[in-house]
Amino acid sequence: MEESQVTKAGLREKVAAYYQTATPETVAHKRGRVEERLFAFANFLESRIVLLYADRPCEMDTGNIIARTAAMGKILVLPRFDFKKKTTRLYKVGNADADLQPDKTGRLAPDPSRCREVPKDAPDIALIPGLAFDEKGGRVGTGGGGYDRLMPELAQTARKVALTTEAQMVPLIPMENHDTYVDIIITEERVIYKI
Repeated sequence: MEESQVTKAGLREKVAAYYQTATPETVAHKRGRVEERLFAFANFLESRIVLLYADRPCEMDTGNIIARTAAMGKILVLPRFDFKKKTTRLYKVGNADADLQPDKTGRLAPDPSRCREVPKDAPDIALIPGLAFDEKGGRVGTGGGGYDRLMPELAQTARKVALTTEAQMVPLIPMENHDTYVDIIITEERVIYKI
């Protein structure tokens, strides 16, 4: 277990180093291509209720994705994690600018006083953040375990989709028993279905 933790930490460091050396123009171009692939992706286009996330450094920038998804008339749902209690609640977000506030980790999350809670089996599609991925759907997140606990609680029919750049694809993620896989990965070059 310790060996895989060191490897996960190494992957996090590798991704952080990439973002420190890549030019903002290169990153923006790659992320723009990923975004366009998402908005042409049939599962996304057919979805009605979309679980999104507010990004953190080195994750796919979701600000524009949230705005575009709302403009399409889809129902936006974002998670609010309680890492101390190891629980997650999903909330419908009507206005991202007004309804999101920083949580205890600094990530933007729905304000429970402004947003209505929705069941975890409501989303048709779930965009899942991560720092590194492999072609089998393995992922390394920021280390809190929130999405590893949330993904099994989503409807089995909800596609779990990761958005990332090719620079964040690795040959193999060291997965542990509690880690969960995504179904589909969209990069600037391809759409990868879990094999």
